[in-house]
Amino acid sequence: MNRVIRIQNFARIGYLARGVVYILLGYFALASTGSQGTTGVLERIMQAPLGGILLALVGIGLAGYGVFRLYGAIIDIQGDGTDIKGLGKRTGHAASGLAHLYLAWFAIRTVMGANMSGGGGQEAASSIASLPAGEVLLGLIGVGFLLAGLNQAAKAYTGKFMNLLDADAPHQAEYLGRAGYAARAVVYALLGWKIASSAFSGRAAEVAGIGAVLDALSDPQWLYMVVALGLFLFGVFSLVMARYRTIRNDDVLNRLRG
Repeated sequence: MNRVIRIQNFARIGYLARGVVYILLGYFALASTGSQGTTGVLERIMQAPLGGILLALVGIGLAGYGVFRLYGAIIDIQGDGTDIKGLGKRTGHAASGLAHLYLAWFAIRTVMGANMSGGGGQEAASSIASLPAGEVLLGLIGVGFLLAGLNQAAKAYTGKFMNLLDADAPHQAEYLGRAGYAARAVVYALLGWKIASSAFSGRAAEVAGIGAVLDALSDPQWLYMVVALGLFLFGVFSLVMARYRTIRNDDVLNRLRG
């Protein structure tokens, strides 16, 4: 039972960090004409009073969440199974873990004074494209984001994410989650399309991150505002996850206890 509690607490710290990042991401997108990507948000945190301390804490939390997602994919913490569909979901969880570990690395490097300006998305894409068959790999990452967008849309439609929360969680959390996952579905789908189309057409240098995707939504303005608000609400939902995230799947619980 202690192992279950440790895993849950580890996850909650990560959800707290994710919530901070998404709340700021949505806030900056709503408050300014120029949107901020996730790495841009981390840079803005650094500029705040006591920003170094806050960013270090956020980086540690993101690292914890990344490790949790990777570890959860390995031990199948959500009981997805080993069929094609289950392995696909677990691969998505692992990819999410790697993405958050990259953000944690970016945050810690920024705190240490490294010059990380210029956009994390472009830097990561350029590094991948420089590898053997890198453009193909980058294209597959784009396809992965497209599939992730579909997965986010399915979560928004079904509301099954509530199964991850304790039974005492407020029922309003479902509305926050649906709005947040719907917004992420739009962003992931557009991001995946941009990455895949740029990579497969030999234009890997044009790959950008979430900030550029939000900018692409600026016309019509109402769509931009709706998605930005959805990302903000996803951050609030992540704070709910930080408080109420639990492991409720009996098969998973028995496995962990064993």
